[in-house]
Amino acid sequence: MIIKKFTASTEKEAILLAKEELGTDAIVMNIKKNLPKGVYKLFRKPSVEITAAVDENITYQQKKEEPQKRNPNILYEEEASQSGFEAGSTAIEQRLDKLQDMLESQMAGNLPNQASGKATLGGEEEAEPAATEKDSNIACMQLIYNQMIANEVDEKYANQVINEIGHSLKKDAGVNNILMSMYQKIVLKLGQIHTIGGEGGAKYLFFIGPTGVGKTTTIAKIASMLKMDQKKKIALMTADTYRIAAVEQLTTYANILDIPLHVVYSPEEVKEAKERLKDYDIVLVDTAGRSYKNREQRDDLERLLNSVPPQEREVFLVLSATTKYYDLLRITENYLQITDYALIFTKLDETSSIGNLLNIHMKTGAPLSYATFGQNVPDDISVIDPQNIAKQLLGGSE
Repeated sequence: MIIKKFTASTEKEAILLAKEELGTDAIVMNIKKNLPKGVYKLFRKPSVEITAAVDENITYQQKKEEPQKRNPNILYEEEASQSGFEAGSTAIEQRLDKLQDMLESQMAGNLPNQASGKATLGGEEEAEPAATEKDSNIACMQLIYNQMIANEVDEKYANQVINEIGHSLKKDAGVNNILMSMYQKIVLKLGQIHTIGGEGGAKYLFFIGPTGVGKTTTIAKIASMLKMDQKKKIALMTADTYRIAAVEQLTTYANILDIPLHVVYSPEEVKEAKERLKDYDIVLVDTAGRSYKNREQRDDLERLLNSVPPQEREVFLVLSATTKYYDLLRITENYLQITDYALIFTKLDETSSIGNLLNIHMKTGAPLSYATFGQNVPDDISVIDPQNIAKQLLGGSE
């Protein structure tokens, strides 16, 4: 099956574009409206992106080799990406500028130089001495600290970031320098993001985590990304045989993507399936949701992971961003007793506080990977962006 995305100014034009390239048998799988973003949004019109699919055949292959005529009234996918790049390049700076204005405004109401004056011999009021540069730095950092705490950053890690910045600041640093230093420090703390599908990556990707966090849907999104965007030859495997719905859900996605699905009931069956999957680039493995409190279930998961040698596997712990911090600490600590992992956070659309992304990364040392923000397959997933996370933690808008 051939699956491609097409972008145009209207839904009708996008479908026409899909029919032109894939043929009249093409099926529309998903329709998404894209609103312009960035500094040029006032000068651009909204676009529509569709995901279309068609069975691979000789007619399509022959047509694919012919030069395609471009409709000047249609915004093509690669053109849309290029046009959005320039707008996105200054987005962070603009948001930080707004945050700087907010901090300066708040400081104007909090610093000592705004205090009421005192009477002089002539009966006129004499203003209090202006705040020193050191006072200004402390007030600014206090406001930033408050923003981080409001976004549910652990006090321990908020203080750590503040202290590291404070030791290196000049007396006359100013709001702009303090803000940029904090922003850069948080980006560095978030670390290198771990992505899937690169050269030298593992073949077997296990997705583990508690029940109800969205592992199966996340796997479907990543499978779509790997096949459609990276052109990988992929397969699915599920050991989540406790929930019939999970197998049925993956079966549906496997049929849409035209990829094989293997159901395994034991570590031994994983080893048998490996032989049948030796020609595939990547195999995504769904696992049953496990309670971190149940020792027997943790032992079962460990045996399943050990059915694949460590050098051939990667493990992703899938967590919900809506889970309470205390529970996240217990979950991540218990899974670290089984295996190392990278972190995927789901349901970011259901919370306004994202401090736990920084908290859990700093607590476990596990690299951040992907975030999901809705149920729509394959769109509602992206690589975690440290710059965007840092901006939100400092109080900027999304």
